[in-house]
Amino acid sequence: MHKEGIKEFPYYVGINSLDQLATKEDRVVVLNILGNESSTVTPISHEYSGGNIVFGTGPGKSGKFLPTKIGKIPVYNSIKEGCEAGHKFNTVIVYLPPSGVKDGVAEAVRHNPDLEKVIILTEKVSVKDARIMRAICQTNGVDLFGGNCLGLADSWKHVRIGGALGGNAPEESLIKGSVALFSNSGNFTTTIAVYLATGGWGTTTSVSSGKDVYIQYGPKEFLHAFGNDDRSKAAVLYSEPGGYYEQGLESDKPIVACVVGRWKARLTKACGHAGSLAGSGDDAFAKERWFMDYFGVEDVYTPETPFCSKKGALVTNIAHIPEALTAVMKLNGQEPDFAPKGNLDLKCWFANNQGIDLPPELDIKTEEAIAPYNEQIAALDKHVGAQFRRETLKDSSGASMMDPKTQVSRIHNTSILDASTHTFEANLVFALTHQYPCEYGEKIANLALNGYVNQHGQPTLAVAEASRANGNSPNTVAAGAVSVVGKKVAEKAMEASQALLDIFQYEKMTDPCADFDYSHLLGKGAEQESVLLSGEENECATGWAEVMNSAGKSVFVSYLQDLAKKQGKFLSLDSMMAATWMTLGWASLKGKKISKDTLVRLPWYSRIYSTLVGITAPAASQSDKTFCGVEMKTLITEFSFTRTAFLALMGREPSDNELYEFQVLLGLIITNGPGTISAQGAKGAVSADGPEQPERVQINKGFIGFLTHTGFAHGGNGYEAAAFLIKQFKDTNLADASDKNHGLDLEAMALNCAKEYGDYKTKQKSIGNLAFDKIPCVNHPIFKGKDVNYDPREVFVNKLFKDKGLDNVFLDYYHQLVNGLFKAKVSKNVYCVNIDAVIAVILLKMVWKEFKAGKLDERDIESASFATFLFGRMIGCAAEIDDHTNRGKNMDTRTAASKCSFVS
Repeated sequence: MHKEGIKEFPYYVGINSLDQLATKEDRVVVLNILGNESSTVTPISHEYSGGNIVFGTGPGKSGKFLPTKIGKIPVYNSIKEGCEAGHKFNTVIVYLPPSGVKDGVAEAVRHNPDLEKVIILTEKVSVKDARIMRAICQTNGVDLFGGNCLGLADSWKHVRIGGALGGNAPEESLIKGSVALFSNSGNFTTTIAVYLATGGWGTTTSVSSGKDVYIQYGPKEFLHAFGNDDRSKAAVLYSEPGGYYEQGLESDKPIVACVVGRWKARLTKACGHAGSLAGSGDDAFAKERWFMDYFGVEDVYTPETPFCSKKGALVTNIAHIPEALTAVMKLNGQEPDFAPKGNLDLKCWFANNQGIDLPPELDIKTEEAIAPYNEQIAALDKHVGAQFRRETLKDSSGASMMDPKTQVSRIHNTSILDASTHTFEANLVFALTHQYPCEYGEKIANLALNGYVNQHGQPTLAVAEASRANGNSPNTVAAGAVSVVGKKVAEKAMEASQALLDIFQYEKMTDPCADFDYSHLLGKGAEQESVLLSGEENECATGWAEVMNSAGKSVFVSYLQDLAKKQGKFLSLDSMMAATWMTLGWASLKGKKISKDTLVRLPWYSRIYSTLVGITAPAASQSDKTFCGVEMKTLITEFSFTRTAFLALMGREPSDNELYEFQVLLGLIITNGPGTISAQGAKGAVSADGPEQPERVQINKGFIGFLTHTGFAHGGNGYEAAAFLIKQFKDTNLADASDKNHGLDLEAMALNCAKEYGDYKTKQKSIGNLAFDKIPCVNHPIFKGKDVNYDPREVFVNKLFKDKGLDNVFLDYYHQLVNGLFKAKVSKNVYCVNIDAVIAVILLKMVWKEFKAGKLDERDIESASFATFLFGRMIGCAAEIDDHTNRGKNMDTRTAASKCSFVS
């Protein structure tokens, strides 16, 4: 049957007005209705439109149904079968794969002479098939839409035909108004409708044209129907590069055109929609000129340069469409359809500054989401702290890594070079909370760590002394002491932490050092009185709170004080330990950097930290009132934990320069990645306990694993460089390694050493001994091969010290030595001084005066070197223990039997 088209077109167009595009009378068939996309989208369209889909097809699916809220949609093998069942329809929606689209359209036309519209959602239909379908539909009087489109919608009639215009809730964006939309982008069709509502404009009809190479229903057809639609007072056209569809457009009504894709002018291959690759003269710039010429404007409309006319305006940013439309319509004497609905200001439902203090203009606040998302977000807010995916972590870590190119290790994505600029106590906190504490945080960390460093009268010190007396290495001594620091040592403090967490976890408080009204939580605290408070006054606990209050503010300390006053009870040391570490870890918990389990376990880590430093000092230097000659009150309230660690190691207080160098030294040792023996020991200990039940992991055992996996070759080997330097300098009159006026000819000393070593090396090779001794801490397998080589880590630290005016004769000697080796022709180029040299020279500088005075011998220096390594490495291994506890799997560090071998 021949159908008459609109005479204004030289080809068939059956749609004379936009109010004919999507109507309540349309009856629809969906091809491939049970496909992934259709089965999600079709029920929403059917329900929104009041039930306009009569059946769907799917080969081999006859007899099945697609369920919707308003009834089941029957499915047949083919259109022919559906027609034979008595169903009538005038519209077909195509969800078939690209290769099947042409045959599906042909079948629909062949079996239904009453067919009026075909809407193709499939993308990447071949150009050849698009031409054939065009010919079939033109011959049979059928309007063809697409491909790669999202269909049609009419806000007045409450009808959606095709894809997901308006998303899962079309009534939220398809708001009745006076603006007709035509868009190459399906998703932007909905977005533009939402944006228009912020300017007070609603829509009549929305057309997603698609942007395959052929656009079957283009802007000219749309504007013709637009001109005949009395409901539509203005149109918005969204256009991408490619094709001449927009050239020569005209309308009696105003238009706002949005042309995007200037950047695509540089492309030679389609990016995004298949048809959005411009040819000759049809890129974004050309299309902008077409519209500007038609509108009679000089430039693009922006809020700063509002170029527009009664005919319309051109924008290149969809956010400018509402304002441009309002300006154009004002020139035409038209007001918006309704009061603006919302605005385009950024409205964050979620926000996380990652612990960074941002200026107010960048510190974006959250707003409550619209329903039903507000309820879903409220449920998410109940998910407090990080929740990690468990995986095998034998040779992997979420805490540390080493960059194989730079050899610079990182802990929680912070390089050890940067970590070395932070204090010992700050790094101990950082290892567990993933963020560095503020000044107040460092002060209270010092309070907690120093408060338990004195081991006088404790079994930990007795074990350490017995172990030392029997000739054990520092790591073995420490392992014995740490074995005593079991869960029960910190159990009450952890229970108090859990109680505070239960009370505060769902509160909006993110900064525990800022004002917060907790009065409504005192009742919950009363229920936890036995865990949080004591029936007897404890002067130390009271003093702890006073020191924290004088240094700054902690919501948790204030809360406990008010709770104690209300209940007529007193603070306990355990509750103060809990409050301190809750203060240190709370921001990380709320920022989802750490888990709730980690937060609760922090007091246990703290006690282990204190023990490892405390047992380094001999029993004779500890009493109930002093530690290494310092009054405990002074130590607790005035010392940094870095200073305390130096005191424990050296038996004396450091100078400010020594303290800084010691801090840098500890930072450089933190980690060498998860593959190191010490890290593997820590991870293996956790793996054996079964991290999938984190409450069973023995934190102190994790530290024992780290300690037993250090030794004279890993940890104690730092002494080799110190021994080498002692040999070079012990017969000199060097009294102070920091004195730049030392009077030594370092160049001559280094050249002499290089020549002696060259002779030694030649002799050893001549007798066939290739396992001769090497000079420690020069050269590196990565930083080599250039005329002059540098280890960037050593360069960083050297500059750090030079900038602070810190001299080290031993480091200067090493630099002379690598040049001396080259001058003496021992090396073919100038070796680098590697990072191990830095560690050795800092340590030796610290002990040199005592060594020259006869107070320390070489064995003492070896022990000090080893203990220093343990101090620094416990930071990294604490991070590994916590990481493996949160992420690892039970027994995941074992090696498969198939990868093991027997050696006879």
